[in-house]
Amino acid sequence: MIVVFDGQCLLCNAWVRFLLRHDQRGVFRFAAIQGRTGQALLQQAGLQLEGLQTLLLVDGAKSWQHTAAILRILHHLGWPWRAAWLGWLVPAVLRDALYRWVARHRYRIFGWSDRCMVPSPDVATRFLD
Repeated sequence: MIVVFDGQCLLCNAWVRFLLRHDQRGVFRFAAIQGRTGQALLQQAGLQLEGLQTLLLVDGAKSWQHTAAILRILHHLGWPWRAAWLGWLVPAVLRDALYRWVARHRYRIFGWSDRCMVPSPDVATRFLD
């Protein structure tokens, strides 16, 4: 599974570091939207880089965005993170509205970097670009 993320967003980078720390089975690989692979995956999902406000999870030909991507990712991390599936009880319209609000304001709230995250050598093979 591939997590496509904004490599300049500090919130997104923190999410990737969280996943690297808790993905004991090495299920996830990562592609920044600023890289060729990330941009190709966005295009395959019908998304444009301009104004992008979502995380993308890609598993073969299937992809998920917004809270559906987050809930699926947490499920694959196992317990206790799998308990986040209770989030499916909240209607998607509400979950995703909050998600989009945070995504729109992520740079202002959490900050951004003018450079993409550089992975450490021990996890570099999990990054596609």
